[in-house]
Amino acid sequence: MKGQRLAFRSIKWTKRAISQYQVLKDRAEKRAPAGKSKKTRSSKDAGLFKQVVKTLKHLQENPRHPGLQTHPYRSLPHPYKQGEKVFEAEAYAQHETPGAYRVFWCYGPGEREITIIAITPHP
Repeated sequence: MKGQRLAFRSIKWTKRAISQYQVLKDRAEKRAPAGKSKKTRSSKDAGLFKQVVKTLKHLQENPRHPGLQTHPYRSLPHPYKQGEKVFEAEAYAQHETPGAYRVFWCYGPGEREITIIAITPHP
């Protein structure tokens, strides 16, 4: 139907993507001391993790979301179907940031499913 988004039922994860996600999450959960006030402040890693989570949410809701800056990526193989496209999405609001994180994903293995292949910093 026109104007209606096609939400995906689920996101699958490769072992590599799970590991990378967990590293980002662990770093984000560490708090840096704020100094004299004795309060803690969110780290840069916490902001980065929040952006990655937002990217994953957009992917699940609408892989063609304009804020994702999604485009085909040719250097990673599709984990299910040889020759099929793998996509790269930029972590939301990081498209012009040096070292910004990228989420690599593909459609499948089932209908209305996507698989997160990797979550890595852009060189």
